[in-house]
Amino acid sequence: MKRMMITALVLLWAGWSAAAVPDEDGSHLWLRLGSANTTATITGVKGTAMDELQTYWQGGPVTLKKQKGIAKEGYTIKSQDGKTVVAAASDAGLLYGAYHLLRLQATGQPCEQLDIREQPFYDLRILNHWDNPNGTVERGFAGKSIFLNPDPARMKMYARANASVGINGTVLNNVNAKPEALSTASLEKAKGIADQLRPYGIRVYLSINFASPIKVGGLKTADPLDAEVRAWWKDKVNEIYKLIPDFGGFLVKANSEGEPGPQDFGRTHADGANMLADVLKPHKGIVMWRAFVYAPQSPDRANQAYLEFMPLDGQFRDNVIIQIKNGPVDFQPREPYSPLFTAMQKTQMMVEFQLTQEYLGAANHLVYLAPMWQEFFSFVKPASLRAMAGVANIGDDINWCGHHFAQSNWYAFGRMAWNPELSPEEIAYEWVRQTLVDDPDKLPITTTAKNIQGRLTAIYGQVCGALLDLMLSSREACVNYMMPLGLHHIFAGNHHYGPEPWYSPRGVRADWTPPYYHKADDIGLGFDRTLKGSANVKQYPDELCRLYNDISTCPENLLTWFHHVPWDYRMKSGRTFWDELCHKYDDGVHEARRFLAIWDAMQPYIDAQRFNEVQRKLRIQARDSEWWRDACLLYFQTFSKRPIPQDVEHPVHNLDEMQKFRIPISMYENPESGYTK
Repeated sequence: MKRMMITALVLLWAGWSAAAVPDEDGSHLWLRLGSANTTATITGVKGTAMDELQTYWQGGPVTLKKQKGIAKEGYTIKSQDGKTVVAAASDAGLLYGAYHLLRLQATGQPCEQLDIREQPFYDLRILNHWDNPNGTVERGFAGKSIFLNPDPARMKMYARANASVGINGTVLNNVNAKPEALSTASLEKAKGIADQLRPYGIRVYLSINFASPIKVGGLKTADPLDAEVRAWWKDKVNEIYKLIPDFGGFLVKANSEGEPGPQDFGRTHADGANMLADVLKPHKGIVMWRAFVYAPQSPDRANQAYLEFMPLDGQFRDNVIIQIKNGPVDFQPREPYSPLFTAMQKTQMMVEFQLTQEYLGAANHLVYLAPMWQEFFSFVKPASLRAMAGVANIGDDINWCGHHFAQSNWYAFGRMAWNPELSPEEIAYEWVRQTLVDDPDKLPITTTAKNIQGRLTAIYGQVCGALLDLMLSSREACVNYMMPLGLHHIFAGNHHYGPEPWYSPRGVRADWTPPYYHKADDIGLGFDRTLKGSANVKQYPDELCRLYNDISTCPENLLTWFHHVPWDYRMKSGRTFWDELCHKYDDGVHEARRFLAIWDAMQPYIDAQRFNEVQRKLRIQARDSEWWRDACLLYFQTFSKRPIPQDVEHPVHNLDEMQKFRIPISMYENPESGYTK
């Protein structure tokens, strides 16, 4: 009812009119800052922080000063003697303090009587770019790599955007690393990028191919215990640090999906990680060693990372961090957390989130991810982690992320890496205020409307409320119209955009096909990971093991993740499992349509360019949601042999028609092209 009222009020409110809002292309992200007050004086420590305030601060005098006793990268902001004092122990701290002030200004918060003390929760807050040497971006939906031919203006904007939310590290290349990433020419290019990012407190890192001593160095082996191999890495690391003195270190994907690694030479992940850690240690560099590993022979892919890494707990050097995806499979719309996070007690860990929407509708679907990340932190204590990494959703598209709302996930990642206790609501409000909706006093309104400022402010509040409703509901809606009740990985075979729960061609390894995960048969649906099945539940703490193992206590949003659920199993709603599945899919479709209706009501308040571009995406999303629902229900119905409930919208296509439907691969690689069903 509340959602309907918000939408209706925005639609029906009368008594004011707005002049045309100037078009914007999204290139300024959330940094849509006006020019500075020319009478304001910014004094103190010169540098990037002062430059930002001199360009954009519209308030009174500000003093920047260095002060001991403040945490690394932290800052204080205090109002005293008629001015605002920003103090920090480092240039980075001053910059973050300056951006805090500018954020208060941009979101209409009071900028007087301030007494703020902030410091980042994590020292390492890092974007992982999956960019390739030829400029393509793996799982990228926003154009080509911004690092292919780095444009200074674009690099400056990228650096400012990251610094404004506290991101302090960038991995420049794909985890499926090409050996040439360590060539001298590539390192010279990385140096140029590092030089442009350094003034904004951002260090660069590189993904490496573990076989580089062979493929780049010409050695016969990449065995981490071989003396020649260790010497080669030492020389290569020294070369890097001569070019980039503040180089951060290496990100490594090894012995996963065909990538080379220490196991190729009879060694362990610890052997490989520690060899690299030893050569980086003198330079204060780190190794981020990914735990994303699985093999075709595994009876349950969700078990393998635990099985490979738990025996090594406590064997890694102190400058090695194990980088673990938030879930045990692969960035699904909903997964339980990876059990490694609560199992490993003697090893530094960092979580890897995915900003780019590989499994959530690419750059076509509006899915705000902060609620997903908050769900993760409800199980994994933030203090148990050393760092946060996010797989970037950034490309050379003019709006950076392919979808204007996808910018919110870049923003939210940075804010949560700075403070994981910030709520999705707080972060969404900040982003909306800075990106889409300005202060009421700044709206281009007619003279008549100014006489009813109170009503205008009320409308403005409803606009923000409606947009927050849309964002905060979007992740759960996506889960419902794609894979509700714990379903996972039932995507199309050649890409991860649409549904193909039937995809199982001959010769393709089982764990690359949906039937491996959904196990549909005439009894029911879902992967049995109980103690009687793959025993994945045993990898979780005893309390959760008992909870997940019992179908009557397992959370219903993870039911088919842990159980093969009978079609007639009685759900908490009173419906059978089959009927509940049908209703969940249908709920998702109706939510996607509601999002479009909410956005349509925003037309008077959003510039025409961004309004039209988002509207087009939301129409695709609403259409895709029907595709997901119809394809999945028609397919699973062949097993359940049960009718779709009368109060659920019935498919208008037949299953054979859905199975023949294909989207052009160019559409997946470039979602802006759209498609016709």
